[in-house]
Amino acid sequence: MSEKQIYPVNPDRTKPWNDLPDLPIAPSLYRDVEIYEQLGNAKEALALLAGRSIAIPNPGMLINSITLQEAKVSSAIEHVFTTDDELYKAVSDSAGDGEASGPTKEVLRYREALWKGHHYLEEHGRFDRTYFVQLYQTIMESGDGIRPPFARTFIRMGATGPNAGKPAYTPPRGKGVVEAKLDNLIEFLNNSDSEPADPLLKMCIAHFQFEAIHPFRDGNGRAGRIMNIHQLTHNGLLELPILYLSRYILEQKEQYYETLAGVSQRAGWKQWFLYMLQAVEWTSKLTLRKVNDIIASQDEILGVIREQTAIRRPEELTEAIFTQPYTKVNHLTDRGLYAENTARNYLNELAGLQILEKREIKGRHYYINRELEEILSY
Repeated sequence: MSEKQIYPVNPDRTKPWNDLPDLPIAPSLYRDVEIYEQLGNAKEALALLAGRSIAIPNPGMLINSITLQEAKVSSAIEHVFTTDDELYKAVSDSAGDGEASGPTKEVLRYREALWKGHHYLEEHGRFDRTYFVQLYQTIMESGDGIRPPFARTFIRMGATGPNAGKPAYTPPRGKGVVEAKLDNLIEFLNNSDSEPADPLLKMCIAHFQFEAIHPFRDGNGRAGRIMNIHQLTHNGLLELPILYLSRYILEQKEQYYETLAGVSQRAGWKQWFLYMLQAVEWTSKLTLRKVNDIIASQDEILGVIREQTAIRRPEELTEAIFTQPYTKVNHLTDRGLYAENTARNYLNELAGLQILEKREIKGRHYYINRELEEILSY
């Protein structure tokens, strides 16, 4: 039996796919030797990352810096761009002074949504409509929720070529249709007895289904990528939310959309599973390298501070300057580490040793950790 016979495809991409099959999908669509080989590679790489992250003395430091880059890259997939300098400065200023650009604020909202969703699942223990609506509302800074039945939503072709602007896919639409599809996805996510049993395979299926449902007017891509990491932490594959597939998707963007469309148009589930599992493996290895480099850099700089200065509480100071690339005096005083003059003197001393770069921007002094910035950028 062909894949199309097992999984009914979308016959007309210009009309709402109200016949999007409910979950779970047929096991024969993922019981494949090549898929299971790639699944093994992905799980091995993910396990190495999980084991290393548990050993970090202060995981909050790592989570803060890596989630910032994820927010930036995931937003770039949706053509929301900001520079590292602008983003790090906004975070340093707590993004509350109104000076950050619109794109930078969008990136910061993405990171806020990531953390809100993570804490929501910790508190409630399950996915539900509120979880998804909260992601959307935070990402888009919007007060509405699931798109209404009359909302005409299309996924369109690229901006160039003979088919530019034409619908590539039309999500389900109609009274109660989107809600029913989303509820089915939620049941699938929460049901530990549903096939497939492996959380990574389940993540691949759930990501496609969410994007196919497209429950909101906008922000579905970002919400779906946040859901990926929440599935991993919720199912115990990672203790900390430090694995994000956005970098891989950005670098393989055309293939991402091709394989996504391949499921709805050709029942190409195998290619979709392989793409997503390769993304997990590649991203796990990249993130592990970043984790190791951040820890090594922190240890090296801590050694310099101990040997060449008389700074008090050097471990806590080093931890502070590795929490985010841009540090200000108030970051140290707010932590209760030092009095204001002492904090300023210590940061200036680190700038003198070229551990930090001191920069004045609009009358404010920032101390930039270029080592951390470099690690986060690759």
